[in-house]
Amino acid sequence: MAIYRFRISFEDYDDIIREIDLLPKQTFLDLHKALHATTGYNPEVSSSFYVSNDHWKKGDEIAYLPDERKKERGVALMENSKLSKFIDDPHQKFYYVYNVSHPFDFHVQLIKILKEEVGKEYPSLFKNVGQAPKLPGTAVVPSDSVTKKGGDDYDFLQETEYGINEEEDFDMLDEEEQSEEGGKETENGGYEDEY
Repeated sequence: MAIYRFRISFEDYDDIIREIDLLPKQTFLDLHKALHATTGYNPEVSSSFYVSNDHWKKGDEIAYLPDERKKERGVALMENSKLSKFIDDPHQKFYYVYNVSHPFDFHVQLIKILKEEVGKEYPSLFKNVGQAPKLPGTAVVPSDSVTKKGGDDYDFLQETEYGINEEEDFDMLDEEEQSEEGGKETENGGYEDEY
């Protein structure tokens, strides 16, 4: 059987990426829950996937916990919508809005169709890059409910903040400040001690 690999990125943080493998018979609710097992966000909030074109324009909606108005319109429900029913293109895109009342937007793209690995459980986390941004007023609590491929743990973003190696770079800043405080600038841009 085939496997769909989806790449998911935050619309406003395109360097934060998740790649998740799912079976075509699985639903959008499986994808929704698998994604939030990796972000630590509460999956039990109203959210929607939209079939999208190459320019991320929203098309048909697939909703989770929709309001009454959407139910009356007959919106597709995530729990009843198999992924395969909405895949028309080998690079199919979906626009995803998490938490409709305080939305975070994501880009979801099918990037590969692979063969199923015997004995592997799906959904399965293939790649996890970057830490999910904190939601206003909530704590992000990572979960291990999605299996990840060995060796795909990306901890390099936690070692330094914004590319700064704290010990070395802050020591250099301290030296510069001390030389500025203890001397006067010479014509060539250096500092000379005042006595």
